[in-house]
Amino acid sequence: MSLVERFAQYAAAFEIVFEKDDWSLLEPYFTEEAVYETIGDGPLAGRHKGREAVFSHLKESLDGLDRRCDARELEVVEGPEERDGGVWMRWRVTYRAGDAPPVVMAGEETAAFEGDRICRLEDRFAPNTGKQMVAWMAANAGKLRG
Repeated sequence: MSLVERFAQYAAAFEIVFEKDDWSLLEPYFTEEAVYETIGDGPLAGRHKGREAVFSHLKESLDGLDRRCDARELEVVEGPEERDGGVWMRWRVTYRAGDAPPVVMAGEETAAFEGDRICRLEDRFAPNTGKQMVAWMAANAGKLRG
């Protein structure tokens, strides 16, 4: 199985986790010492080490934004493709909440592997994305769930 195929399996499992909130479904895709780093501004910058810390951060992110919106439309813009022994892709996600104007977040994701498990996952956000998301959430707080 290629790394792109394995990454696609992970991405499909992530969408199931988004729906069911069962994080055990992602355990087979990450090493125990996996690192997830987000490169961006404001709340989008961070580094989390260890599978449980990675999952905790991802859950916090989904609970704090994705699950609070009425719609989350994820689009792969380019890739995924193998690069430097890992998988790279560009993505864009559009969030909708009530009658608020939609907001778009874009970035690049890179996954490094040890065998068939992700040992490092990195999301790099477009400049000012964090500020844009904070402003959108503040302006539309009454339209977000929970």
